[in-house]
Amino acid sequence: MGMLCAVSFNRYGRLYYLDPGELRPQVGDRVLVPTDDGPEVAECVWAAQWVTEETDGFPKLAGLAGEEDLRRDEALRRRKAEAKVAAKKLIRAHGLPMKVVAVDHVLGSGESSGGGERTTVYFTAPHRVDFRSLVRDLGATLHCRVELRQLSARDSARVQGGIGSCGRDLCCATFLTDFEPVTIRMAKDQDLPLNPLRISGACGRLMCCLKYEHPLYSRFQESAPAIGARVTTPGGEGRVVGHSVPRDAVTVRLDADGSRSMCSRADVCGSRRAYESRDQSGPEGAAR
Repeated sequence: MGMLCAVSFNRYGRLYYLDPGELRPQVGDRVLVPTDDGPEVAECVWAAQWVTEETDGFPKLAGLAGEEDLRRDEALRRRKAEAKVAAKKLIRAHGLPMKVVAVDHVLGSGESSGGGERTTVYFTAPHRVDFRSLVRDLGATLHCRVELRQLSARDSARVQGGIGSCGRDLCCATFLTDFEPVTIRMAKDQDLPLNPLRISGACGRLMCCLKYEHPLYSRFQESAPAIGARVTTPGGEGRVVGHSVPRDAVTVRLDADGSRSMCSRADVCGSRRAYESRDQSGPEGAAR
């Protein structure tokens, strides 16, 4: 058991959890987060509090941001904005089919930066692009070492962020750390309309959230009677005409009056098992 706090480098961006150590940052405080390129300024969005999980593996805050740290962070953001504008202008000048997604800049204080400034431009493109001349022109314009990295559609959505069809921030931009495989079978199992506009996320790929409830649907289908199967319910016998997985229930059309009744899956399956066991324990079952 230990304490954790959550920080974000960009407003509504991905959350990073850290051990506050002896610090007790509050929401809105600027803190220093250790990175490969040295401490960077982030905003605390979740105050330090006790959690039940082990916190030994989480990185620790480097401290609270001071005036010098804030000035350095402002200079870093200004350099990123300048690099993004310059990259867009040069891409148009070279006529390359590229779209700038994000820009990262290192001022040169970290050990891994080799002591010099470095700008990394993240972009998307429909295919592989020869950007060697673009890198040379960008280096001459920005007066630093430049790297270009092509992102996939999912990584692009993660970096840019956005709002999903649910009205919340994209999962990939907030808490998802790895992209798990999502298949069209998951949408079929959940009886969702196979309309690309309905089941695709901001990246144009199948929504990651299709995987969240899929295990629930799989377990339900393993034990629930299939549509069309005959079952015995507390209201009488009937035929299954529908499933309601969130309610853990099935819809049954009763033989008596043709009305529809929603019954708990446990009630239907329990009655079915009792009926089958009674049938097997009858005269013929005993004879066998």
